[in-house]
Amino acid sequence: MKRVILALLATLVLPACLASAQDANFPSKPIHLIVGYAPGGGTDIVARLLGAKVGEDVGQAVVVENRPGGSGVLAAREVAKAKPDGYTLMMGVISLMTIEPNLEKDFPIDTVKDFAPVTLTASVPHIIVVNPSLPIHSIGELIAYAKAHPGELKFPSAGTGTTPHIAGELFMHMAGVKLVHVPYKSSGQSIPDLIAGRVNVGFDTYPAAAPLVRAGKVRAIAVTSTKRLAEFLDVPTVAESGLPDYQFATWYGVFAPAGTPPAVVDKLHAEFETAMQAPDIHAKLVKMGVDDSITRTPADFGKLVRADLARFAKVIKDAGITLQ
Repeated sequence: MKRVILALLATLVLPACLASAQDANFPSKPIHLIVGYAPGGGTDIVARLLGAKVGEDVGQAVVVENRPGGSGVLAAREVAKAKPDGYTLMMGVISLMTIEPNLEKDFPIDTVKDFAPVTLTASVPHIIVVNPSLPIHSIGELIAYAKAHPGELKFPSAGTGTTPHIAGELFMHMAGVKLVHVPYKSSGQSIPDLIAGRVNVGFDTYPAAAPLVRAGKVRAIAVTSTKRLAEFLDVPTVAESGLPDYQFATWYGVFAPAGTPPAVVDKLHAEFETAMQAPDIHAKLVKMGVDDSITRTPADFGKLVRADLARFAKVIKDAGITLQ
């Protein structure tokens, strides 16, 4: 009987010991980092930049694989079903993880339950700009003008549900004003109309808006980050300008399948954070407009995902936004 009991205990303890040993040796083979978008975009650039450094540091390749389709959903479904061992990861973005679930009634994944947040890797602020022909130089003047001229101001986006659109809707929601949303197929297509004044207020990301500000094509009146940007120190944050709770950023982060061992998640977090702080990587991220003051533990990153899901749910519902 004693032998039977010992044998049963061994069957229970041995798998746990093996798993613990495997976690301690992680990674012992290449890691696959899935990107649900085509090569060359912001998500892909961040994934390749950090993946190469992490691979170099851990002595195992981090293979970035592009799986475009369904605005990132196809890749997300694949990663959600992958073995939760840390060897299959996803570079998730704010739109996929917090906006699209609120726009689509039958969204095929649960972005909270199906994934284990690893780390926030990049947070890119937006710049609120106006056409120079407008007598608007601040957020206060924008709000006053919008209230005095209802329906006159138009803002573009790269399509319904994209981050410039939601940034604009969030602003309207908090400022109590009404602007007219004009969706385009891409930010690039909207730029000529913004310069010409056919649309006159923009809420686009730093990489898209900054070149226009530098060239004097548009006037920057506020940034949506929690602090002023090094390049535009004379441009205040929206919070400084009278809307203290307004903050918006297009973020990117690493996710693992739900059920990935905490020790593996912590190891991945540490390696990606180390990569982000490497001087050459840090310089490249800052050049992209990334807010380098923001780091997130796995737990904090999970809170950010849940908080954005909740706040965008209210904005999208109140504005009656639906995908056509």
